[in-house]
Amino acid sequence: MDPSSDPGQDDYGLPPVDVQVPDDARDLDRDVQAYHRELRALRRRARIGRVAGPLGRRGMLIPLIAGCLALSLISGTLLTLIAGHGVTPTPIKTSAATSRSPSPTSLGNEPLPNARVLVDGKPTRLRTLVPAVLAWVPQYCGCLLALRQLTQRAAQAHVQVYLVGTNQALPELPVLARQVGQPITMVVNDTTDALALAYHPVGLTAILADSSGRVGEVVKDLQTGDRQLPTDLPALAGSAPPSPASTITASTRPAPQAS
Repeated sequence: MDPSSDPGQDDYGLPPVDVQVPDDARDLDRDVQAYHRELRALRRRARIGRVAGPLGRRGMLIPLIAGCLALSLISGTLLTLIAGHGVTPTPIKTSAATSRSPSPTSLGNEPLPNARVLVDGKPTRLRTLVPAVLAWVPQYCGCLLALRQLTQRAAQAHVQVYLVGTNQALPELPVLARQVGQPITMVVNDTTDALALAYHPVGLTAILADSSGRVGEVVKDLQTGDRQLPTDLPALAGSAPPSPASTITASTRPAPQAS
């Protein structure tokens, strides 16, 4: 302050300051304590900023994703453990050779469908072919050995075997007939698919029709060596098995006449 100037005037352009100088330094204790409190608060904010800084703004996204993944992993593990106690073990599948065991289906002597088929190219009533085993052969069946076994057993019982197929499988039937020792006149073309609609065959299927035109049982999905091959073929023919001297094989029996 310039002593010659007016009181309160500053010749240097500084704002007026009210300065009080205490008589005793102990009067400044409160100010010192407040100053130290401000310093401690500044240090705390600095530490919090260093720790929580990555969590701010975009930095929060990564921890949030990690937490969601950890929660989903834990939930999935718990659900798997809980569900595992109530699940029945699935039986082990066996090979095709052992798991495919056909079983005869009893039809209660229902009559054959009253349908016309082609035998040796001639229209014939299906019911006029009995007594016989109608071997329904699917397309690409790969059933040569099973069909041969069936025809041999039928020949021993003096029962005819007809190879039945639809338009898709028909080209294969003459070849299969020759391979199993059957004449091609024993090939039946089921043009109306009557047997498939009536009996729902699966694979090589043996349909047993007696002399009255009634079907006692149907054996589906025949395989080589199956124990379910028909064994009551003599009863199917309505007579006892013929003697060896008078046995006539199915391959030498005359084909039925067209009606």
